Amino acid sequence: MAPTGKRTGESTRNAGPTPPNSAGYLDGRLLIAMPVMGDPRFERSVIYLCAHSAEGAMGIIVNHPAGSIDFPELLQQLGIIKKGEHIKLPENAESMKVLRGGPVDTGRGFVLHSSDFYIENATLRIDDGVCLTATVDILRAIANGSGPKHAILALGYAGWAPGQLETEIQSNGWLHCDADTDLIFGDDVDEKYGRALRKIGIDPGMLSNEAGHA
Repeated sequence: MAPTGKRTGESTRNAGPTPPNSAGYLDGRLLIAMPVMGDPRFERSVIYLCAHSAEGAMGIIVNHPAGSIDFPELLQQLGIIKKGEHIKLPENAESMKVLRGGPVDTGRGFVLHSSDFYIENATLRIDDGVCLTATVDILRAIANGSGPKHAILALGYAGWAPGQLETEIQSNGWLHCDADTDLIFGDDVDEKYGRALRKIGIDPGMLSNEAGHA
């Protein structure tokens, strides 16, 4: 599930003044698109960075809904539940968000979830509270009530080639901030962009293309 150098999100490593680790990489943090983001796929996007290293970066957009697709319908399409069985789903499964995670592998689902759920050899632990699993087993677990407390399903992901994300950050394409549970898993998808900016002390209405790094 690594980015494999595919071009997508357009950005790559290099951090702000307080990098999350000694190498200056941003895994486990949120990227916030600047208003001058020229790529419509990433306009007003908030991206949780799952992996960031000298080999590139991979993240999941957490605030772009995947059109009219809902989770119970997706479970039916995958054969996990039968038609009509959605009325038996746990509440968190019934209301689970399906997001447009990025332009790479859009036919594949990636579940970003709390760390209370783990599948050996399938789950990537990103930090103490957040994991990523990309197998159908987690969807079955969510459907039967044994899945994680918090989760979002993203179709596709954003990926950056080596050095790409760093270049975009230096060009004021992205800001970044600490992640938190509400910004990643919250139901208020449309509000996440403004909340992420306010988290780093920026009024969304006053943001210009000359802003510095978070």
